Formats: sequence, C-alpha cells, structure tokens
Amino acid sequence: MALHLLPKSMFEAIDLLPNASTPVTLFTRHSLRELLSGQGLAGYDLQLTESGRDLAYAWGEYLIQNTDRAIQHCISSPIQRCVDTAALMIEGADGVHKAINTHTIEIVEQRLLVEPGSFVLDIQQAAPYFRKQGALGFINSFVNNDLPGMKHPITGVFDVLELLYHTHPTHHNGLSLAVSHDTILAAIIAVISGKNQIEQTDWPEMMEGLFVWFEGEDFASSKLKWIWRGKQQELIIEHFQNK
Repeated sequence: MALHLLPKSMFEAIDLLPNASTPVTLFTRHSLRELLSGQGLAGYDLQLTESGRDLAYAWGEYLIQNTDRAIQHCISSPIQRCVDTAALMIEGADGVHKAINTHTIEIVEQRLLVEPGSFVLDIQQAAPYFRKQGALGFINSFVNNDLPGMKHPITGVFDVLELLYHTHPTHHNGLSLAVSHDTILAAIIAVISGKNQIEQTDWPEMMEGLFVWFEGEDFASSKLKWIWRGKQQELIIEHFQNK
C-alpha cells in the first residue's frame, strides 16, 4: 500500500490532533513528483509520479478513516501537481464518506501558495538570488530579511496565515486542505517557530504537511496552534504581527 511512502511525521501528527469537534487545516506539500537534479528548484511542469498519485489517494482515505473528519474546503496552488494532489486526496476521502466531502478545489491565483510568489514583491529583483542560492539558501536569506524584492518575513507569513484562517473549516469534524510547495512550507514553519536558520533536514518532504487551527473570534486576535513533526506549538497572532 502506498502509505509506506508517507513521511512518518504525518502518522505522529494524527495522534496529536485535537478532538474532532475542533476543525483543522492540513497545509501540505504536494505528493511525490518527478525528480530534477539541481538545487531543489523544481519547474512548474513536473508532474506527480504514479507512486505519488497512489500516495495522495491513500493519504486522503487514511485521514478520513482515522480522524473522524470530512474535507469541507480545499485550496491549492494552481501548479498541476498541487491540484492533482488535492483532487486525489478528495477522491480517497470519498471512498470513506463521499457525500460530505467538498468536490471544489479553489485555485488561489493571488500567488500566495505558489513558490516563491507568496513572499515576492518584485520578481525581477528576487529571481537572480533564487537561481543563485537554491531553494534552501534563498529561504534562509528570506527568513533573515536579507533579500531585495521580497516582503518582510513576518508580513509574508502573516499573509498566508490569514488566507488559511479565512479558508478554515467552521463546522465540527471539519478538515480543510491547502496544497502548496516546499519553499512556502519551509519558510512559514521557520518564521512561526522563531528560527533564523534552517538545515536540509528541516526541509518538508513531499506529502508532508502542517496541521493548523485557530482559536478566537477574528484573525487579528486569534491564537494559532500547529502540529509539525511530532510537536504541537502555538503563537498569538497579534504578538507575531508586532515583532
């Protein structure tokens, strides 16, 4: 079964989720794609492998079977491997409870889920650094606010978190999917964790994700909680924004 390809951290995360009465969002990297040699800069045309397609389906099925939730909302980067990951996860979930899963994938066109568009103000300034430094070096420079043409890291991450808040499920037993790329996840995890340097071992694997949920009546005054690699952490959005 394809689940042997799923990062082990995701099985650990299932055990740490809050009660099903608390809706959560799975903010995930896409499934296994075709490989490319180089510095981790994957083109937009790389597609899921057959194993990747099987894994996305199996993971969607497993999620529903083991969390007592339904996929109420789904957003995705417009890049095809992300859209396919979302569709296959929903298809897998349908094998358990078809009637109550969403079958709409909202494509986020404002680039908030596309690498590295979420964090870019001027791509002409930023692109040479992305090519020169590679994905890991670029994200470390971004986290340290050391790149031209980029948002401040707090602002960039705040924008994505606000998107997740407004697409978060509102009903009990709810699960929202947000499918994106490794660079976006790596930067967000580093910034909300207070890190100014990440290593290759910190890099999100394919089909590895972050479970998040919010407590509070509105985003600006909410508390963000998240699960990443076997640990649950939290931060107050107001304090985060004012750093």
